[in-house]
Amino acid sequence: MDRRKALKMAAGAALGGSVGFWGIQKLSEPDYLSEQEAKPLTPVANELDWKYHSLDPQVTAELAYQKYKDGGCMYSCFLSIIKQLADAYGEPYASFPLHSMRYGHGGISGYGSICGTLNGAAAAISLFVPEKENRDKMITGLFRWYEEQFLPVFIPKAPLVDADIVLSQANSVLCHASVTNWTKVSGIKVSDKVRIERCRRLTADVAEKTVDILNQFFEGDYMAADPHNATTRTCLTCHGSHGKLDNTSGDMNCTSCHSKSVAHSVFAKPHYKVMK
Repeated sequence: MDRRKALKMAAGAALGGSVGFWGIQKLSEPDYLSEQEAKPLTPVANELDWKYHSLDPQVTAELAYQKYKDGGCMYSCFLSIIKQLADAYGEPYASFPLHSMRYGHGGISGYGSICGTLNGAAAAISLFVPEKENRDKMITGLFRWYEEQFLPVFIPKAPLVDADIVLSQANSVLCHASVTNWTKVSGIKVSDKVRIERCRRLTADVAEKTVDILNQFFEGDYMAADPHNATTRTCLTCHGSHGKLDNTSGDMNCTSCHSKSVAHSVFAKPHYKVMK
């Protein structure tokens, strides 16, 4: 056999193998979870004393920014909402033990888990929306926004640190991931005062968004989007409660912590197809 014929045969075998591989992959495609349409949420009568009153998102953001120095991200995000209600309406808002929200700094006492801004925001939503279904969808919507948006965008009236803050996409609701992604983009160290200013402004962004969500909800204008994004829909198809594996739960973005191995990319679909 001459060299040219051998090369043609090798190329043909490679092409055939490639076509066969992709054919198997295509035939093994699971029925992926479909995207859900956005639906309006209807407030349920709240028999508790903790009633929400519409607030100005921009005023809330500025207050969260200014109060950050007194207790960190969770504290100032939550306080920016409750303090306005206490000043305008008195009790029960004025008696809320705001100091209890200081634990959330740095992903809970510096542990790096859930971002304190989101922890405080979720607490505020929960205070005014006691029913589980609405509350969960609103918090999920806020968390997804936090994962996907390029933040911070808030510009304070009187910056405590005069710097151009680089925007970054957190791709996670975790403090350490959010901060690390920002340091990679900005090239600034975690201990730098500019990083602290970044988190201060991020707190303002989240406080503003939280009030915007609450305002829309109680005005009957809030639309709850699909709790999953494209990535989580793909992963939960097999790994979620409706899949054969049924070995994980949650809606947070998968790729913040997980990536597909070569073996997963090659064998996962055919293997899943033959699973019982």
